[in-house]
Amino acid sequence: MTQAIADINAKIKAGKAKVLTAIELKALVAEIGVTAASKQVDVIVTGTFEPMESSGAIINLGHTDPPIKIRNCWIDGVPAYAGFGAVDIYLGATQEAEPSEETPQYRGGGHAIADLIAGKNVSFKAIGQPNDCYPRANFETTITKESINQFYLFNPRNLYQNFIVGVNGGEETLHTYLGPLQPRLGNAVYSNPGVISPLWNDPDLQLIGIGTRIFMGGGVGYVAWEGTQHFPLQKRLENRTPIGPAATLALIGDAKQMTPEWVRGCYFRNYGASLMLGVAVPLPVINEEVVARASVMDDAIVAPVIDFAIPRRVRPIFGSVSYAQLKSGKITIAGNTVRTAPLASMHLSEAAAQTLKDWILKKEFTLTEPVAMLPSDRAFLPQDVKGF
Repeated sequence: MTQAIADINAKIKAGKAKVLTAIELKALVAEIGVTAASKQVDVIVTGTFEPMESSGAIINLGHTDPPIKIRNCWIDGVPAYAGFGAVDIYLGATQEAEPSEETPQYRGGGHAIADLIAGKNVSFKAIGQPNDCYPRANFETTITKESINQFYLFNPRNLYQNFIVGVNGGEETLHTYLGPLQPRLGNAVYSNPGVISPLWNDPDLQLIGIGTRIFMGGGVGYVAWEGTQHFPLQKRLENRTPIGPAATLALIGDAKQMTPEWVRGCYFRNYGASLMLGVAVPLPVINEEVVARASVMDDAIVAPVIDFAIPRRVRPIFGSVSYAQLKSGKITIAGNTVRTAPLASMHLSEAAAQTLKDWILKKEFTLTEPVAMLPSDRAFLPQDVKGF
């Protein structure tokens, strides 16, 4: 069976599309097999809710009177980048607030973005570069998502296809982007939610490309480009899934549509601020191969176990473990039983997929053809000090 995305959209508009979440699809394949399942399903919906620190918001403030050319600014006490047009700003999710009596030190750009999305009033302070076009020297106000022009997330790296499992073989607790790692292999932390997550189900990016419409933070978003650190050349198993960090996506979406349920600021003690984001990606069932790839289970995908006790770019690896093992709550490392915990919310990852499924069934969301496919030949380049 083959069908085009246009055919699937026609079924969606007619209320006749068969839509399953990735978890539902895997259960169906286990029951009736790939071939029979491919004849019954039109769309497979994947989802995730996890920290995505390479994220941020583009904001156009609107011109003041007299006008200002912003060179330095703070949103809710968090420095934002103003090296664009006069009142264009980029607020990074991991930028931390400057300490003050009004702003707790644990807050960062992710919290300010989440507060704006929630409709809260947020403080804004700017210092300008006075000139004949923009004579104003400074400006202070409060802003909301309704009082600014453009407000959209543009995230350079989201949706890791795979990631690592962090452990600590040293003698002191380590505070990392995975949270605290207890000494002497006291715990193991992983961030990817496994086979509900989008890129496990399209391992060679044959369906997801530039222009793919997605659910992003409670609103509509799109795949904008390859993500930073996109590494499709990662070694892969026979089922084409990668053994470590591989493909990533750059995403864009209208933050004015987003909702606080799906966009949350977070903070990792002694590491820094970040952003939790819910994303769901629909996969069109254009042929049987789509279902075969999306039928992969957690016992058939693996992640490397990395020792953060060695502070180097290349760290020791305690082999690989399957996501089924990780989700069981414990793994074995060097003969030791180590408890595991995810950073991603399994419940909200599935809920993001279910929400997008409901949109499609209600005829509120249709699929898009990618305008270009993502590169499959990107190497991962390190950076070293070079002499001059």
